[in-house]
Amino acid sequence: MIKLAEMSDLERVLQITHDTISEIYTLYYAEGVVHFFLEHHSRENILSDIMNGTVWLLEENNRMAGTVTINGNAVYRLFVLPEYQSRGYGSRLMDFAEDNIAQQFTHVHIDSSLAAKEMYLKRGYKEKKTCRILADNGDILIYDEMEKWVNNRLNRMNYNGKIFISQNNTENGEVDQETIFHYFQENDLFWAEYSGGVVLKGHMIGTVNEKGELDFYYQHLNKNRQIRIGKCYSIPHIMKNGKIALREKWQWLNGDLSCGESVVIEK
Repeated sequence: MIKLAEMSDLERVLQITHDTISEIYTLYYAEGVVHFFLEHHSRENILSDIMNGTVWLLEENNRMAGTVTINGNAVYRLFVLPEYQSRGYGSRLMDFAEDNIAQQFTHVHIDSSLAAKEMYLKRGYKEKKTCRILADNGDILIYDEMEKWVNNRLNRMNYNGKIFISQNNTENGEVDQETIFHYFQENDLFWAEYSGGVVLKGHMIGTVNEKGELDFYYQHLNKNRQIRIGKCYSIPHIMKNGKIALREKWQWLNGDLSCGESVVIEK
């Protein structure tokens, strides 16, 4: 099980991090570099990340075996206790981190130590830049900035068969909480049907880009028997419950030609 770290987990995250560095990194780095890593992953820095909700723990048989921190599209502080290594736990944490990042980004970034570089290469990461830092005792820390394109992201953000309902809308809009949207997708082609509230029948058609953003035109017939036409651009966000929220900016193409903003959420 992988869970979000809480304040009470601080000492455990610190222990996993420092025990792994002290035992494993000494096989790859000089003493000054090892000390640099221990100082970099300090109690204060870990505490700050926990408070920001970016630290995760892997639990196995009621024991915390590993940890990873996810900040935006970057993975860092990935450590598995030495006694739990070679059991696939590092891969499980990376799978989790990549899945999390792929919901909002097209690339995953990581700063790779010498100890972990081989694993990242096997996972499809590419070297972008080799970096050097002067550590204690004149020792040199060498690490690689690496990146991986999450090439199946479009499939992850697939709207086909999903149902959305309106959460809010500006006053010049005609969609409200009674309007229900049925979404469909085939590759990068997107379309939808909607009705409810003042909308008798409506249709959308457009495209989905690699970020899952929707660019489409819409038209509907309202209860006053008026045909309304417009265009919209929607940006997806993943809510805490795992559902999709779409933040939309739209404009009428007939009538007063006014603009508005709305939010629809996955039902």
